[in-house]
Amino acid sequence: MSKRTHTSANDTPKKVSKTHAAHIINEVKDYSARYISAEPLDVFCWGTGSMCELGLGPLAKNKEVKRPRLNPFLPRDEVKIVSFAVGGMHTIALDSDNNIWSWGCNDVGALGRDTSGAKEKLKDMDADDSSDDDDGDLNEMESTPHKLDMSVFPKDAKIVQLAALDNLSCVLLDNGDIYAWGTFRCNEGILGFYQDQIKVQNTPWKVPTFSKFDIVQMAGGKDHILFLDQEGVVFAWGNGQQNQLGRKIMDRFRLKTLDPRPFGLKHIKYIASGENHCFALNDKGKLVSWGLNQFGQCGTSTTVEDGALVTKPTKVILPDGVSEGSRKIRSISAGEHHSLILLEDGSLYSCGRLDMCEVGIAHDRLPAETYKDEHGKNRSVPVFTKLEDVPLFKGIAAGSHHSVAISQNGIAYSWGFGETYAVGLGPDDEDIETPTRIKNTATKNHRIVFAGCGGQFSVSGGIPLSSTESEERAKEMGDED
Repeated sequence: MSKRTHTSANDTPKKVSKTHAAHIINEVKDYSARYISAEPLDVFCWGTGSMCELGLGPLAKNKEVKRPRLNPFLPRDEVKIVSFAVGGMHTIALDSDNNIWSWGCNDVGALGRDTSGAKEKLKDMDADDSSDDDDGDLNEMESTPHKLDMSVFPKDAKIVQLAALDNLSCVLLDNGDIYAWGTFRCNEGILGFYQDQIKVQNTPWKVPTFSKFDIVQMAGGKDHILFLDQEGVVFAWGNGQQNQLGRKIMDRFRLKTLDPRPFGLKHIKYIASGENHCFALNDKGKLVSWGLNQFGQCGTSTTVEDGALVTKPTKVILPDGVSEGSRKIRSISAGEHHSLILLEDGSLYSCGRLDMCEVGIAHDRLPAETYKDEHGKNRSVPVFTKLEDVPLFKGIAAGSHHSVAISQNGIAYSWGFGETYAVGLGPDDEDIETPTRIKNTATKNHRIVFAGCGGQFSVSGGIPLSSTESEERAKEMGDED
């Protein structure tokens, strides 16, 4: 068990339960192993990319891609991408040689590299005269994947997890170190990056040590991020205006407390985060949630209250049998107003907002707890509800208002808000009510391994099938010509 030196000389190291710590670290390693592919991936991107999100190059035609398209700048046999993380408007990726790549919006340094030398420059989204330019080309430095300068990172440490927020990127190394860049935003604009010392960090920066023990997992939200150490303690960093940090932040102190801090959660083995709400699973199988909950996305109550906040970690209401045996929680993913829980047996549960079909449940199969507004319209599902008549899944990814799930045979399904084409189902921009297979030429003969969803775009990574595997899939799915 790796023990770290704390930055404060006044802190006395505590006694450690080696059995407990080993249990936590082994559990989290199991989760963390799912972030890195054993084989290089073909990378596919789709959706709306007016802020260079798709990474398909600077041509204006790449601003709207309605079905998954192979990224030509990341050839599988050459670049060898093995992992990626998708933020609100950017993506960071990891190759097999431990290099980081990035593409997307770089207004506040989220890409970790200088893009100022581009011929085409996008207007700052905060500028007074900013407007969508549908006809012009994109910034070629932001719309094309580029490798970061890795000289700041220790040569003997491997990256084991990536995290991408709306305006910040973060990587976790196998020695427990964390590097980050970008900034956090709040309701009033840019909040800052680290305490009152750094407002925007444009290149990778080593975050000062904040735990006595190695960090083993990260979970990024919109403008906050959670960290889990090997002793099962959770830390939070960033904007806390919706109680995302698990503790009350006085407005006059919000810059001075802009660093990772614990807030009382212990014995945790897995963490996850939506845009403004969070989840933590303890070593007994108890799941808690906190943060913004106006559509019941925290899953902590059968009622819905406008503007509601869950101010402290509160037990999530789970269906009978969940967290037991083969029905233990495998992973959690969440968007702005909806949340997904995937079990080890492949079944999928969701809760939250209904307006854009975020929960993936057909309107004629909504549970009795469904919240209706004063006009009798179904608005949200406040309790986790099983999605019926869908495949068994092995991976999930939630964007702001859409989601992608990967079936156990490596096929991607999507649902939710369709106007930005982030569901990848073609020119029809209608919302998709239930998980629907993404079927197109580019991904048809791939086993999808990872998926990530941003604000208005999606990314997936897949491994090509052999000719025999392709034939077997065609028969299984009824795709034979």
